[in-house]
Parts: sequence; C-alpha cells; structure tokens
Amino acid sequence: MFSPPLFGAEPAADAVNAYAIDNFFLFICAVLVLFMQAGFALVETGLNAAKNTVNILFKNLMDLSIGAILFYFVGYGLMYPGEAFSGGWFGFGGFGIGTDAPEIAGGNLHPAVDFLFQVAFAATAATIVSGAVAGRMQFKSYLIYSAVLTSLVYPISGFWKWGGGWLNALGFYDFAGSLVVHALGGFAGLAGAIVLGPRIGRFNADGSPNAMPGHNLALSTLGVFILLIGWYGFNPGSQLAVVGGDNTNAVMLIATNTTLAACAGAFIAMMFAWILFKKPDLTMALNGMLGGLVGITANCDSVTYNEALIIGSVAGILVVLGIKLLDMLKIDDPVGAWPVHGLNGIWGGIATGIFGGHPIMAQIIGSTVIPLWGFATMLILFFILKAAGILRVTKEEEMKGLDISEHEEEAYYGFEIFTTQ
Repeated sequence: MFSPPLFGAEPAADAVNAYAIDNFFLFICAVLVLFMQAGFALVETGLNAAKNTVNILFKNLMDLSIGAILFYFVGYGLMYPGEAFSGGWFGFGGFGIGTDAPEIAGGNLHPAVDFLFQVAFAATAATIVSGAVAGRMQFKSYLIYSAVLTSLVYPISGFWKWGGGWLNALGFYDFAGSLVVHALGGFAGLAGAIVLGPRIGRFNADGSPNAMPGHNLALSTLGVFILLIGWYGFNPGSQLAVVGGDNTNAVMLIATNTTLAACAGAFIAMMFAWILFKKPDLTMALNGMLGGLVGITANCDSVTYNEALIIGSVAGILVVLGIKLLDMLKIDDPVGAWPVHGLNGIWGGIATGIFGGHPIMAQIIGSTVIPLWGFATMLILFFILKAAGILRVTKEEEMKGLDISEHEEEAYYGFEIFTTQ
C-alpha cells in the first residue's frame, strides 16, 4: 500500500488510449463535417428566393440520406478497393464496409469511424451542386444526379488520389480535398447550370445581368459561420490522428492555416468588390471566406501561416472575378458554387505545388483531370435528363416557386410571396 507509484503507463494501456483518442477525434471531426450540411442548406436558402426554400432544404437532406446509403453499398468499395488496385484507374473492394476492429496496438482506426468521416465528404461534394441549379431543376432529376455522384463519380476520382490510384502514384497531393471534393462538386455544378440555362429574368435580351437577391442574408451569414466551424473537422480531421507530437503539431498548424486563409479570403473579397462596385458587398465577403477555405484545403498541412494568408487572399479575388466571368458568359449560378468551389479548388491544387513543395506538374495534372472528370460526367448526365424531359421545371412552375409546384409545401406559411418575374 505504501509502495511508490509507477510513473508511466504500461505499453498496452498507451496503445488503448491512443486508439480511443484517435478514433474519438475522427468521430468528432466526422460530426463537424456532417454539420456542414446545415451550413450549405442555410447559405443556399438565404441566397435564393423564398419560394424555393423547401426545395433547397429537401435537396440537402437527400444528398446526405441517399449519399450515405449508396456510399455504404457501393461508393466506399470503389474509393478504397485495396492495395491490389494500387496505381490504377478503377477498382472495387466489395460491398459495404469492414466490421472487424483493428489491432489496437497498431493504433489504427476502426472501419466504422473511417466510413463516417469519408461519407461526410461524399455528401459535401454532392451538395455543392444544389445551389448552382437552384430554382429551376426538377426534384426527381436532382435525386438521380445526387445518387450518381455519390455512388460512382466521386468515389472513382477519389480513388485516383486517396484510394492509392494513378494520381497518387504520380505524386499528386490533395490533403483534405480542394480538388477531390470541392473542384469536383464545383464543376459538376457548372455543368448543371449550363445545361439547365439561367433562371427566368436573370439576363436581359442583350445579355446584361439582372440582380436576383437572396431573400434572407441572415441565414446565409449563419450558414457561412457554420461551414467555417465544420471546416475544423474537414481539414484537421484529415490528419486522421491527433495522438503523438507530430500529429498534434500538424493538427494545430492545419487549424491555424484554415483560419488565416478563411479570414484573408473574406477581407480581400470585400475590398476587391468594394473597389469594383463602389460599395462593400456582404455576399462577396461571405463567398470570399468560403473561397479561402477551399483554397487552403489541399495544402493546409504543407504551408506556413504567411503562405496561408496569401492563398486565402488570392482566393478572395478569384471569387469576385469568377462571379463576374459567369455573368459575362450568361451562366446562372445563384450561390457562386463554381467560383467558390470549382475555381478555388483548382487554385488550391496549384497553390499546393507553388507553396507546399509538391511536384508542380503532378499538381497541374490533378488540378485539370479531376475538374474535367466531374464536369464531363455530369454534363452527360444532365443532357440525358434533359433529353428525357425531366430536367427543368416548366415556366409556370418556376414562376410559382418549386416549394408549391414540386412539394406543395411552404417554408413561410401564412406569408403571400409576390414575384415580378
């Protein structure tokens, strides 16, 4: 009873503790990434007309619901087929996920928590498109799109990098998904916006754009803050461990870089838009913050704090320029999904080569192939849906609003919503 205490735990206890902490860390990060669905829902809702609120919220709910089921059955096996397919273009590791717990002494992750983290990423890639096609796409066609992206398109290109495929063998680097998640979703959204065409009244006969303000910027601002919070699961969680000095230091570096890039993106987007439009624009600053987050996601573990500020600043400028470019091309993207996720996803990949020390040619190849894959596959799908006559709602349905025409529900029951469109 009076013997001196033993300093230092037994090796077995150390392994058990490390296993528990790393798995709990990734579980919390998975929950944070899942919380981003709420952020996307609020951002997209606020930046669109009130008459489409139910439709947008419904799409976000189904992105997660359908995506989780299909990623469980098919997508996870396509994205992580195993070492037998290392360096390849395509593989399949079987249906479902493993159930056997790993050897705790090895410090590995349980298959279930790995799945939870990965399925949250898949849902994020899918829901990026929701805002780009808002206000004019039939609900059933959106469900088809979401199913195809989460079960096939995203997992296949995800395998190319994160599953050990050919881009990984080439030396391409994307730490948390600037390309694998965001650019893929951003360019899928661009394909949808092009095939659908603009909302009624968005452009005049001479091609000049008309502003179609969102109905509730308070929701959009709250959504951006939720996304910022969720990104601390997205980026630091991609370290996949927190135990050990190297892991702990990396997580802190990643979190700080994420913060700096986000804030730089918001500030520079505000200033740049202020110079161009002679007024500070809240929506530009909000999208600038998201652009900064997208830009830093590929390289947050590989750059310094000052470099993170530069990456976020460039992202803020690219957001404003990207929105202007879409207007010039008469492409209607109601929430700026392509400038934020598509354009800045590419910038994140290139910046990883410039600042992160990774092979620049590999970064250029990966930053080209993944967006093209997302754009081409979704362009084909959207054209098929259009040819089938189920892509876009009718003019009357669009004027009435998708909440009533598609769902016979109102988000703001008791208020009569007028439109001049």
